[in-house]
Amino acid sequence: MSAPQHKQTHRTATLLWITLCLFIFTAETHAEDVKPANASNYTALPRASRDGIGKMYQGREISQVMGHLGAEWLERSSRVLEERPQLLVDSLGLEPGDVVADIGSGSGYFTRRLAPKVGPSGRVLAVDIQPEMLALLKRNLQREGIRNVKMILGTELSPKLPDASVDVVLMVDVYHEFSFPHEMMTAIRRALKPDGRVVWVEYRMEDPLVPIKRLHKMSRAQVIKEASYQGFKWVKAYEKLPRQHVLFFRKTSD
Repeated sequence: MSAPQHKQTHRTATLLWITLCLFIFTAETHAEDVKPANASNYTALPRASRDGIGKMYQGREISQVMGHLGAEWLERSSRVLEERPQLLVDSLGLEPGDVVADIGSGSGYFTRRLAPKVGPSGRVLAVDIQPEMLALLKRNLQREGIRNVKMILGTELSPKLPDASVDVVLMVDVYHEFSFPHEMMTAIRRALKPDGRVVWVEYRMEDPLVPIKRLHKMSRAQVIKEASYQGFKWVKAYEKLPRQHVLFFRKTSD
């Protein structure tokens, strides 16, 4: 190969190398730009706790989800005395004609108790991310002849509720399991009517006698911290249940 040919080959190889490097750099830059929504809200732990998913939000590790195989525990007969569910339902102040969303409805333990409160002119929107749970709920509703419930298959990011359509959002022992709490609560905030309320029900972290795994409990302070961060304003607490906080919020003005 002559000297001119060698120089030309070297220049061509160099240009190809520079082009390849620029391509790789550009690809890596765009890959870093593509992030999940609100990725900065979450941090990862080096290792997940036994009952957690290894993902932190507002200083709290998110718990694992209770699967549909645990539905029998939701329907246990002892729950009436252990948790006094009717007291909770009565505390919500529901009126005939209200639209209430039961987030994480599961087999419908609370959905079936909310339905009579809102009456034939009202509606319960039963939301769950597990089709198996909704199938159980459907059978339970049919067995009891309840017709004012609409079942909705949500996702980890959204309950799939229409905007400005809901008077009350109820979350019973489920919020701590949201894999994407910030995205879920942003969607829930949009779904509330201007004067709508959202109600957190969580086992009391402050009480060591509550026989529930640690990550499946929340303190009042932690709920208020997260709700405030998500654009909700504290209203009141109902603390007459044996084991759970009932914490009421309204959305702040946009």
